[in-house]
Amino acid sequence: MVKICCIGAGYVGGPTMAVIALKCPSVEVAVVDISEARIKAWNSDQLPIYEPGLEEVVKQCRGKNLFFSSSVEKHVSEADIIFVSVNTPTKTRGLGAGKAADLTYWESAARMIADVSKSDKIVVEKSTVPVKTAEAIEKILTHNSKGISFQILSNPEFLAEGTAIQDLLSPDRVLIGGRETPGGSKAIKALKDVYAQWVPEDRIITANLWSAELSKLAANAFLAQRISSVNAMSALCEATGADVSQVSHAIGKDTRIGPKFLNSSVGFGGSCFQKDILNLVYICECNGLIEVANYWKQVVKVNDYQKSRFVNRVVSSMFNTVSGKKIAILGFAFKKDTGDTRETPAIDVCKGLLGDKAKLSIYDPQVTKDQIERDLSMSKFEWDHPVQLQPTVPAAGEQIWDVSADAYEAVKDAHGLCILTEWDEFRKLDYQKIFNSMQKPAFVFDGRNVVDAAKLREIGFIVYAIGKPLDPWLKDMPAVVA
Repeated sequence: MVKICCIGAGYVGGPTMAVIALKCPSVEVAVVDISEARIKAWNSDQLPIYEPGLEEVVKQCRGKNLFFSSSVEKHVSEADIIFVSVNTPTKTRGLGAGKAADLTYWESAARMIADVSKSDKIVVEKSTVPVKTAEAIEKILTHNSKGISFQILSNPEFLAEGTAIQDLLSPDRVLIGGRETPGGSKAIKALKDVYAQWVPEDRIITANLWSAELSKLAANAFLAQRISSVNAMSALCEATGADVSQVSHAIGKDTRIGPKFLNSSVGFGGSCFQKDILNLVYICECNGLIEVANYWKQVVKVNDYQKSRFVNRVVSSMFNTVSGKKIAILGFAFKKDTGDTRETPAIDVCKGLLGDKAKLSIYDPQVTKDQIERDLSMSKFEWDHPVQLQPTVPAAGEQIWDVSADAYEAVKDAHGLCILTEWDEFRKLDYQKIFNSMQKPAFVFDGRNVVDAAKLREIGFIVYAIGKPLDPWLKDMPAVVA
């Protein structure tokens, strides 16, 4: 029986290994993590992450050929194939601070693998890593090999949170990169044989290590670029009276462009887009490609601009101050159908409003109160470190926000409400009831274009929707506050 071990029981490791276990009943899969609390959650009825379909897959396989354990060294030692899916945060100090990936956890994992291995291993990069990381990991493993052979593969994930299980069950492609040597080819075949048990062979792509590593960064950069492009257009639409939804629909009909990733919003989030682009920028700078670095840097700048533009709309609309005013925040996850808050635009929007002394009441159907409080207390880039190394939640009394049990509680007596995640339930709320419970004038700031602005205006709301023709109230107010 082939034994697979995955180091890291997070958003990538957990779902990926669960689906491998489901589709490969003859393979034994162990997911390991140093966080006892996280492993305990994976072994409970309340999984540590929310993803549609994940719970059913885990319950079907757990205890049969899928195991979650904190006995990291034991399972690594016994495995034939080791996936490494650990945090690769952006560096906060030293060389490359603010751009380069911090490979501390990856290096630590590699040294542990070399230390405990007693048989030949295939080590698979599953974390998003800079180009040439495999080369560095290879050096660590070979210099500590004690005669054991290690083959390094790159197998980047291309999952979209909210549809991760479906993406794993029916992927567009599976990319496997390896050394162009006999040993590398043999390792590629071994991993290919695992995926081939349910993925059509023409969707399993092989490449060299560096191409596989760069393909992941490039894919995320291209997707983020589309979002920033349509968000840049949304600002122009507001200035000219055009409707960004109509513009997106028109250009999406061009088969060369296509309709995906053309929904304007308050900004992109998630664990990968910004981190990977900054990583790409750093790699370009290190290779003397300054113009290329500046091109990709602009994608992040437009995303930051979109978030600050949204905050400025809120403040300028409400008589240029939100000090002491209650603002309801509907949605905190970076997208619907996930509880993930990493790099969610909601963090910067909330911090921007708190900077103007607003009182926030936050509601999200899948994000816990503890997570929201943790996110609003952390500095930039701290989120991507293991939870046990993140700062603790501040004591009660220091906070100037609260977390509500439902949307109606959040909006009660609020001066305005901001929709920051496109949860389906926000489309179905009783907005007449909400209007009656709010202070007047009552404002709606729709950062995801989920509500019918015309209907809300009929009720009596003043509505701002990203990239849409402006409410008469907003027309003479600046989009950017100096």
